[in-house]
Amino acid sequence: MRIEADSMGSMALPEEVYYGIQSLRAKNNFNMTGRPLHPLFITNLARIKKAAAQTNYEAGLLTKEQADSIMKACDEIIEGSLRDQFIVDAIQGGAGTSANMNANEVIANRAIELLGGKKGDYSLIHPNDHVNMAQSTNDVIPSAGKMTAAELLKAAVAELKRLSKALNQKSAQFDKILKMGRTQLQDAVPMRLGQSFSAYESAIKRDIRRLTLAGEELLSLNLGGTAIGSGINVSPYYYAAIVSNLNKLFDCEYRQAADLFDATQNLDGFVQVSGCLKSCAVNLTKISNDLRLLSSGPRTGFGEINLPALQNGSSIMPGKVNPVIPEVVNQAAFQIIGNDAAITWAASGGQLELNAFEPVLFHNLFESLDLLRQAAQTFTNLCITGITSNGDKCLKHLESSVGIATALCPVLGYEESARVAKKALKEGCSVKDVIRKENIVSEKEMERMFNLFPMTMPPRQVFCIEEVAKL
Repeated sequence: MRIEADSMGSMALPEEVYYGIQSLRAKNNFNMTGRPLHPLFITNLARIKKAAAQTNYEAGLLTKEQADSIMKACDEIIEGSLRDQFIVDAIQGGAGTSANMNANEVIANRAIELLGGKKGDYSLIHPNDHVNMAQSTNDVIPSAGKMTAAELLKAAVAELKRLSKALNQKSAQFDKILKMGRTQLQDAVPMRLGQSFSAYESAIKRDIRRLTLAGEELLSLNLGGTAIGSGINVSPYYYAAIVSNLNKLFDCEYRQAADLFDATQNLDGFVQVSGCLKSCAVNLTKISNDLRLLSSGPRTGFGEINLPALQNGSSIMPGKVNPVIPEVVNQAAFQIIGNDAAITWAASGGQLELNAFEPVLFHNLFESLDLLRQAAQTFTNLCITGITSNGDKCLKHLESSVGIATALCPVLGYEESARVAKKALKEGCSVKDVIRKENIVSEKEMERMFNLFPMTMPPRQVFCIEEVAKL
């Protein structure tokens, strides 16, 4: 065991651990979720610490030996080492000070080892004085949070683009399949099955645009602001060079915030990203719900499409296959929507010059970004690409529907068209059968009437009028 001391007193730590007294206090104090810091968040803490060491060396405030050892320790963490030494809970009090100090202590103790010293000998490398030089939790944690969110967002958008492409392919594949459109789950007017998937694609494209635009705010960092954005304890060189050094070291495109006080205390940029994630979750929920309805049956439901059969659907009902992928996408979307509420409350809960609730905000935002990426990937790979159509079933529904009576309105009027539709329903026949039986119009005129659908939309969006006339 080794003994470490801080302003609160002394504690014994196992000799072999790289974390220090402040990390251990936080582990004991914040037994919340049992979940560690996000791995990418840890990576970005180490990236910031490396850039800070480089910048402080260039400013003449760290020796080459000190800077090299700190940067080498950071590199090891970035490459995936020492992750088990980050012991603080994802949700913690203190605005993230515990996470920042956990990084400082692990980096310091590994740097000490690299210099030939023993862990805990902070005369060589001190967690606060050297690793945390020219930094504060106030600028390190928000910046690491933005960097992490930006990278996770990029990955999520990439999967949404794959989903959009898959929906586009299905739209083209199903372009010639006629079906009955529905409103309020009741027959409405004819359409193409491909148009349903084209609408889904359009919604996802909007989500991609919204998320991409919202992500721009994540590129603005408050590094150099230290406590509350004041820049206290920062050299002029560090202030000017820290973000550019970060960009050079890791091939990034971050920028220093124009107003460091604003960037330190206000988290509305994260709320905007979360709001866009919620909008995307709503769209994914709508699409999933539609697919479950359209594939319902297989005999007693709509049965207009087939989802890939992936697993048995029941422990008691033989042969049952459930729409498990839309269901799991639904649940991921529900979680994202719930997370948005927590993010909103956390961002609004700050007071004065700092928001103390960044840990819970980041915990939920990172989860939402991970969930969106995985949900989109799963949706694409295990559902959308494998969907097939039941064209005969679609046509049967269309032919038996009274929804095509809408085409009669310009000639017969609403009241007469409604009478024809109701009679078709009552007698269990088609609208065309009623027209023929009552000799309401000639066959030629009837076909002309069913050619009245508008032709103003682009080809893939236009209803196939000629084919309807043949029904």
